[in-house]
Amino acid sequence: MKPVFIIAEAGVNHNGDFDIALKLCDAAKEAGADAVKFQTWKTENIVSKTACLADYQKKNLQKNKTSQYEMLKNLELTYDNFREIKSYCDSIGIKFLSTPDDEESLDFLIDLGIDIIKIGSGDITNIPLLRKIGNYKKPVILSTGMSNLANVENAITVLNEKDDIDITLLHCTTNYPCPMEEVNLNAMKTLKNAFKYKVGYSDHTAGIEVPIAAVSLGAKIIEKHFTLDKSLQGPDHRASLDLEELKLMITSIRNIEKALGSGIKIPNKSEIKISKAVIKRIVAKKKIREGELLTPENLTIKRTNKGISASFWDFVIGDTAEKDYDIDEAIHFRLKIK
Repeated sequence: MKPVFIIAEAGVNHNGDFDIALKLCDAAKEAGADAVKFQTWKTENIVSKTACLADYQKKNLQKNKTSQYEMLKNLELTYDNFREIKSYCDSIGIKFLSTPDDEESLDFLIDLGIDIIKIGSGDITNIPLLRKIGNYKKPVILSTGMSNLANVENAITVLNEKDDIDITLLHCTTNYPCPMEEVNLNAMKTLKNAFKYKVGYSDHTAGIEVPIAAVSLGAKIIEKHFTLDKSLQGPDHRASLDLEELKLMITSIRNIEKALGSGIKIPNKSEIKISKAVIKRIVAKKKIREGELLTPENLTIKRTNKGISASFWDFVIGDTAEKDYDIDEAIHFRLKIK
């Protein structure tokens, strides 16, 4: 696995269309994502028929009268659809992930063979679902939108009731699109310090700069919505990247991974080679005779290809010249051991 695991979040951007779902898999693969993720649910299991739309859903759908039930029913894919999507992902070489939004869908996804369980922010307080997920003892990615540290701690406790499991906590702001002033990216570090788990970031901003910044702050997982067409009707398209933007984000993250390096402060290979030409050394400022005292008046520091480093200046000053030196000739120095 690469240092940063990048999830291209298809979510519900297939608009309930199986063919679009497959195209999203192709796009995620083309962009270089590690995984493509969907959401799996049975509408009647997760929402009442009277539940209202969230404000961002009303705005993005440009509808006020549609209920959550109606919206989700229109976006729902069948279990048979997901079997085919999983098989297709396997065939093109990209990991399939899907968030189970109810216990029935969790069981289905486990039977389908998923090896990582993603928990959406909306279920961080869903004790029965969390408990069942914990019982499977599979690695978990837990989004923490709309929650505080107490909510997160309680979710972790429930997940770990049977056994300590591998958990990655994703900082997230549940708003689509999320304005910059609501990102609070430093909360990702708060999660890491509070719970000592790996952390990541699920991004709902309109651009790519925040997930890139999250990687520089230590995110091990980045999740980002993408779409084939931002103009499509649906709750998440406006907060999603198009294919070219997704490619740019992934390329930028991979470059940041390289740039972060090991953290060990030593010259790299190219610097060692360059240093031979640019590191300054001790040379004669004027002609110096053998036996003459070496002083700041007859020595100077210049770039030259030979001689000892300027860092030995204090050792050289006060010594005597062991030979004659012409102007700009590199000074030789033999450390005297008493």
